[in-house]
Amino acid sequence: MTTLYMPLFRSCTNLRSLAQLHAYLLVSGLHHDPLPSTKLIESYAQMGSFQSSKLVFKTFPNPDSFMWGVLIKCSVWNSFFQEAIFLYHTMINNSQVQISNFIFPSVLRACSGSGHLGIGGTVHGTIIKNGFDDDSVIQTSLLCMYGELGCLSYAKKVFDEMPIRDLVSWSSIVMSYVENWKASEGLEMFRLMVLEGTRPDSVTMLSVAEACGELGFFKLARLVHGYIVRREIENDGSLTNSLVAMYSKCSDLRSAERIFLNVTNRSVALWTAMISSYNRSGRLADALKAFFDMLDSRVEPNSVTIMSVLGSYAGLGWLREGKSAHCYIIRKEMDPEYDVLGPFFIELYLKCGELNYAEKVLHMVGERNIVSWNMFISICTGKGLLIEALVCFVQMQTRGLMPDSYSLASSLSASADGGLLQIGDQIHGHIIKKGLSDEFVQNSLIDMYSKCGLTELAYMIFDKIKEKSVVTWNSMICGFSQNGNSVQAINLFNQMYLNALEMNDVTFLSVLQACSNLGYLEKGKWLHHKLLTYGIRRDLYIDTALTDMYAKCGDLLMAQRVFDIMSEKSVVSWSVMIAGYGAHGRVNAAISLFNRMVESGVKPNQITFMNILSACSHAGSIEDGKSFFNSMRDFGVEPNSEHYASMVDLLSRGGDLNEAYRIIKSMPFPADASIWSALLNGCRIHHRMDMIKTIEQDLLDINTDDTGYYTLLSNIYAEEGNWKEFGKLRSVMKSIGLRKVPGYSIIELDKRVYRFGVGDTSLLKTEETLSFLENFQILAQEQVRNLENNNSMIDAVIISKDVY
Repeated sequence: MTTLYMPLFRSCTNLRSLAQLHAYLLVSGLHHDPLPSTKLIESYAQMGSFQSSKLVFKTFPNPDSFMWGVLIKCSVWNSFFQEAIFLYHTMINNSQVQISNFIFPSVLRACSGSGHLGIGGTVHGTIIKNGFDDDSVIQTSLLCMYGELGCLSYAKKVFDEMPIRDLVSWSSIVMSYVENWKASEGLEMFRLMVLEGTRPDSVTMLSVAEACGELGFFKLARLVHGYIVRREIENDGSLTNSLVAMYSKCSDLRSAERIFLNVTNRSVALWTAMISSYNRSGRLADALKAFFDMLDSRVEPNSVTIMSVLGSYAGLGWLREGKSAHCYIIRKEMDPEYDVLGPFFIELYLKCGELNYAEKVLHMVGERNIVSWNMFISICTGKGLLIEALVCFVQMQTRGLMPDSYSLASSLSASADGGLLQIGDQIHGHIIKKGLSDEFVQNSLIDMYSKCGLTELAYMIFDKIKEKSVVTWNSMICGFSQNGNSVQAINLFNQMYLNALEMNDVTFLSVLQACSNLGYLEKGKWLHHKLLTYGIRRDLYIDTALTDMYAKCGDLLMAQRVFDIMSEKSVVSWSVMIAGYGAHGRVNAAISLFNRMVESGVKPNQITFMNILSACSHAGSIEDGKSFFNSMRDFGVEPNSEHYASMVDLLSRGGDLNEAYRIIKSMPFPADASIWSALLNGCRIHHRMDMIKTIEQDLLDINTDDTGYYTLLSNIYAEEGNWKEFGKLRSVMKSIGLRKVPGYSIIELDKRVYRFGVGDTSLLKTEETLSFLENFQILAQEQVRNLENNNSMIDAVIISKDVY
């Protein structure tokens, strides 16, 4: 009888007509019938009135498991995941309701939507207990839940235990891997799927295309596209969008454009995909042109489109046009509360230098959106506005927002860049107190302490991390390398290699820098070989690092080879090679390379001029050095203290001390200890004590903790026999706590590098080592005596020949 009223539900197009039908059912007494009541619950939820659905459910005397399942499903439809979990627990605690398999797909979706892995595991146990674990729909739901929560091992176990794997289950496992940044594993599952004979559909290929884009494999992307065309896989438009994004991520913008242009009726999603592709390739102006073409085609943009457009304006620094886009968004009422576009407005205004506008947007967002606060802190840190970033970090907490790992990492970065160790320590304490530490935060702590020179603390954090990612290893190796602990950096890399851990281009860049610092050529060559065998793509940074390593390690020929085969050369690449020629005394080659660089259209920077001036200084090419120094401003480069120091050093070594002194006096800023040291060294070389007397007052005015400066001046007094001044300087050094930095030596034994200084016996740990050194010393003394005896015999023979 009640089935006669089912067509009436289909005729209800709005809440008013549905309420009228509900009233009719109440009058007719049919509201106690499970079927129309269940349909009412479902219909109210579909029309957005979940409260009405709950009211119908509560007024029903004894809801069965099917009605419970419908209400739970309706909760999930409306994204009320916590409500769905609460209803599930209420239902299973009701002994009068028999549990059915119908409810579990919705409950599992609620667990993944709310991020409750523990509850999901408990539900999984209930499924097994009730014998529903062989249900294919439930198995697929379990697979999706574990995949969405990042538990790929559990997802794979569920998948492997499936007796029959259909298209949905295969697509789910592929998607799980891809969405959890395991693109290679996702593609491997796709390969096995095809081998098993399961034909993929457009949903599967969406994940496959995304995986190809993430990996950046151009050839594989072409194969996937060909497979889609050859198999005539049905495309509803979303697959076309994914192909456009895939090609742009593989740096093949031409293929992305070709797909885009072949579509006649372009959706807003396709326009957005093309705009994003232009942005990703750095063609920001083309992205904006595509946006205006989209408006001309009368296609209304959505919030995702506007995100890309605001990113284009921010990248170009077009403030006025960005404000126009802001007005357009306000006029269209696209995001009145700035909940979605707030972070992108903040990015636009900060990158255009409008801090006040960015702050206004931030305060309009208030405590509703932590992403906007994170964006503000991150961009301020990147632009060097460190105090503003840290103030924002404090303000967000006063507004009741709990910082997440992104906020903490950006604030730690601001502390590191500003050398604000005390603030960094306070943030570290906050992390420990609140228990907010994750891998992202731990890596930031390692970076912060390393940049503040506290590599011991950084290593303590590193050592306590049980599961270390490649980023964690890279952070510690880079920290050691940048603080002069190159031996430790190389030893840490050796641990990675011996344990067959994942390594990437950043790993090799950091350890190559360590080899450059040590002049460790053999290790550098080995690294070059491993770069090739590991299949890491050579790029501008890798090639530049290799050039620098070979040049600093003395193999200039190999440095030149690497430099010559570089497909593109940045100003850093040219500067590194110029420095290599200069360090080896090949000033003519350095000058020739500098001229080639300028002719190729690459503009020299401060480092380039520092390197060419240093080359001229080492070779004593005074006229060339003067010429380069005088031409700096022609390239828009203002000389800094290092350039002046190099110029003073060049003139001082060449004996033109008066000109060197004139340059010091003409500087736009006070000379520091390094500049006066260059002049002092020239006075020492050319025995110009009269010049030292002239500049004596200038020397007394210097306030520095540079031990090299005091040591040089005291040695000059000692060479001239002026022990009184020598003693004064040594007393000054002692009074301010300065001591000469001791030298050290490096030796390689059994593929490990050791560093030790004078009097350091830490490496001499065994009696055998000490005994060997004593025997070596005795043997050396015997060799010297034998050599002296031989020289005496030779002298006697020569004398006898002269006599005869």
